[in-house]
Amino acid sequence: MSASTIVMALVSMMNFLPASAQDTTIRSKKQAELIVPRPAFQPVQSMDPTMAATIDTIDTADPYIKILLMEDYTWKYYKDPSYSANSQIFVENWTHEAPDPYRLSLESLPDEIGLWIVDSLSGYRCPNQTDVYSKFGYRHRRRHQGVDLPLQTGTPVYAAFSGKVRLAKYYRGYGNLVVLRHENGLETFYGHLSKIIVSEDQWVDAGSIIGLGGSTGRSTGPHLHFETRYKGYAFDPEWLIDFHSGVLRHRLFVLKKKYLNASSNYVPEDEQEEIDIIEGDTQEREEAAKKAEAERKAAAAAQYHTIRQGDTLGALARKYHTSVRKLCQLNGISERTILQLGRKLRVK
Repeated sequence: MSASTIVMALVSMMNFLPASAQDTTIRSKKQAELIVPRPAFQPVQSMDPTMAATIDTIDTADPYIKILLMEDYTWKYYKDPSYSANSQIFVENWTHEAPDPYRLSLESLPDEIGLWIVDSLSGYRCPNQTDVYSKFGYRHRRRHQGVDLPLQTGTPVYAAFSGKVRLAKYYRGYGNLVVLRHENGLETFYGHLSKIIVSEDQWVDAGSIIGLGGSTGRSTGPHLHFETRYKGYAFDPEWLIDFHSGVLRHRLFVLKKKYLNASSNYVPEDEQEEIDIIEGDTQEREEAAKKAEAERKAAAAAQYHTIRQGDTLGALARKYHTSVRKLCQLNGISERTILQLGRKLRVK
């Protein structure tokens, strides 16, 4: 396929492109399922960096969203970082001093909140794909706010999602620490780095190298300490990422308040909830198909009577061995409806 063919195909799609990114104010999974297609719940593979250069840019209905045509005949969406970086989410409670700038009570947060993790305008990359050797929760009677991922000193550490650098400095037990805030309100922490490559207030894309792994701060050996937080509250990153495979578990993630408890570790059994939903969808489709088939057969067997002079609902009910009430139900009329000559009335 030539580049010109790709351009023509993409231009024809312009009128159907969204004017803005997905809203992040969904409050529950049930609400989300009403407006979000099922693929939104499918896992996402860690992005593979491409060396292909951009050969052309196409405008869309939104001035901040472009389509990039690559020299390898692929294409992708691109959102101008200046649009995202200047949004209110990167103004409120924005500080370079402390890891937790919110100081909110847990009671003030909703029981559930739906968060878009990635969509067609954003990507994902596993910060360091490996097995978790120290999990979220209590460790030696102290709260461990994230997961520890082993690596060799100098190993590149990647931004999991696009965002803005809120903190990039040495901070107590974290050692060299980078904190990114993302458009959905989540923050990701990358601790014990041997070197920080980004600077505060810098915008970084998903998959960008933000630092090199190490063992700075309170650490017994080289590893990446990775945290996910919402409004200052940490939750188990394994709710989001399968670090062994590098797969992001959700495009749309429903964060429950109970996950913000220090002892609320990720449990694989909760994946059954998604299986139940999918099976429920299948059952609903089968039931809808059966209902449609029954309605089709009923319509095929339907019998009609053309109203003539002197016809009444009572007389027609007696003639066709039914009731006036049934006739009214079949035709959406009441017992007081005037029967017009020539009208077809369903009687069976």
